[in-house]
Amino acid sequence: MMESNKSNAIVLGVCLIIALSSLGYLLGDAAIRFKQYERAVTIKGLSEREYSADIVIWPIQFSTASNDLEEMYRSIDANTEKIKSFLESAGVNAGEISYSLPAITDKSAQQYGNQAKSEFRYTASQTVTVYSENIHVVRDVMGSMSDLGKQGIVFTGGNYQSQTEYIFTRLNQVKPEMIEEATRNAREVAEKFAADSKSTLGKIKFASQGQFSISARDKNNPHIKKVRVVSTVVYYLSD
Repeated sequence: MMESNKSNAIVLGVCLIIALSSLGYLLGDAAIRFKQYERAVTIKGLSEREYSADIVIWPIQFSTASNDLEEMYRSIDANTEKIKSFLESAGVNAGEISYSLPAITDKSAQQYGNQAKSEFRYTASQTVTVYSENIHVVRDVMGSMSDLGKQGIVFTGGNYQSQTEYIFTRLNQVKPEMIEEATRNAREVAEKFAADSKSTLGKIKFASQGQFSISARDKNNPHIKKVRVVSTVVYYLSD
C-alpha cells in the first residue's frame, strides 16, 4: 500500500513538472509573439495643396488736412464719393463697400510748451472697405489705384489696419481628401520602411489627423493659399 502511494506521488510529480514546463513554454512563446506584435513604426504623412482665396477684405485708407473743420468734412465726403464711384465703375458692387467714421485730430489741442505750430489745425483719416468674393475684380482695381491718386486723394497705408486680407473658407470641403492623401502618403513610406527592414507592415496602431495650416503661397500672391496637414500614423511591424 505504501509503495502504491509512493508510485502515485512520483507520477503526480512528473506530471506536474511536465505541465509546468509546458505552461512555461507556452507563456514564453506567447510573450515573444506579443513582443513581436508590439513592434511598430511611426510615420508622418504630408498633404499640401494650393487654393484660391474666397474672400478679400481691402481697406482703402486716405487722409486729409485743413484749418477749417467744415471744409475738411466736405473734403472727406468728396474723396469718399470719388472712391465709391471709381470702385463701382470697375465692377465692385455697392453692397460690397462700407465706410468707417472719420478719425479727426485737432492739432491745437496737442500743442505743448514751445512746440512749433502745425500748418493745419485739423487732420483726418477715413477708411473705405471692400469685402468681396470677386477676388480677380478687386485685384484688378488695386492695380489702377494710381488713377485716384491723380485726383488729389492722399492714400495712407503700411499699418496693420490698412492691410489687405485674403480668407479661405472651404477648409471643411477639402479636409477629407487631404487627410486621405496624407494617410496614403504615410502608408507608402511605411511600406518602404518595412521592406528595407525585412519586416511585414501590419495594421494601424494609432493615427493622429494633425493640424491644418493655411498660409499665403508667397508674399507676392497672398490671394493664393497653401493648405497643409501632417498626419501621424503608427503601424505594427512583424517579421
